[in-house]
Amino acid sequence: MDRPATANPATAREIILEIVRNMREGLEPLHYSTLAPAIYHVYLHPGDMERLRGIFPRIADEARRALDAELDSLNRASFAERLKLARRSEPRIAPPEGGWQVQILENTDDDAEPGDIVIYSELAMPAKPEFGGGAMTKRIATRRLGGAQTAAQPVYEQAPSPEAAPQGACAVIEYEDNGGKKTYRMTKDEIVAGRGGRDYWTDLKFDTLPDVSREHFRLRRDPASGRFFLKDLSRLGTTVNGEKAPSSVEFVEGEKRDRNLEAPVPDRARIGLADVLFLDFRSASNG
Repeated sequence: MDRPATANPATAREIILEIVRNMREGLEPLHYSTLAPAIYHVYLHPGDMERLRGIFPRIADEARRALDAELDSLNRASFAERLKLARRSEPRIAPPEGGWQVQILENTDDDAEPGDIVIYSELAMPAKPEFGGGAMTKRIATRRLGGAQTAAQPVYEQAPSPEAAPQGACAVIEYEDNGGKKTYRMTKDEIVAGRGGRDYWTDLKFDTLPDVSREHFRLRRDPASGRFFLKDLSRLGTTVNGEKAPSSVEFVEGEKRDRNLEAPVPDRARIGLADVLFLDFRSASNG
């Protein structure tokens, strides 16, 4: 996508308008009602973060007010509907039961520019039998790159089920992030863990502080021995039972390179991410 010749810093008003636009584009009609995304993760360039940090609570508060006002506007009956001359064509939009959640985070993407506003919003969808247990989540991504807008892109993901472990799980990871206590069951020989985001695929995604990198670490199981190894890809580090794992990332002439360094992970371990999030790891062979 072509970027504008000059990028202007993002303003608080633009952030609020982008959140409202994301909500409109992420509406999910049901039969009797329409669901709106409830959770909004807003990623800003570090320069915009620093400039606006002092008013983040005010931005989030006014964004929630703007979402309420937009919902009222979208739900308002037309003149013909009020006179009962026409039937409402779309089901009413239901506000989220837990209220609007707005979180502003730093965009750590290497190509981020001042003025970029990237928003990921989420709403819970009913579980589908063909996918097994766990709720489906519809994530809506919108981008404003220095003033140029892109359309919302829906992505459907399956949330991990906290119930019975799937057959073939080789490890269990328990943790608590901003979304509460969670259990992840590792069912393949290598996973990527981090905050995720645009251009960052993660098997294990955390809702936590931006101290945790979007791609924080890779966890690998050696099929021959059954042993586990961790590769730290983060900016602020990873620990295994309090010991710092060697960083596998280096920058050479501005280019990010993987040195392919790993730390062994015992059958039971406490993994720390930037000293702000801690995971309790247990391999299946340990019971």
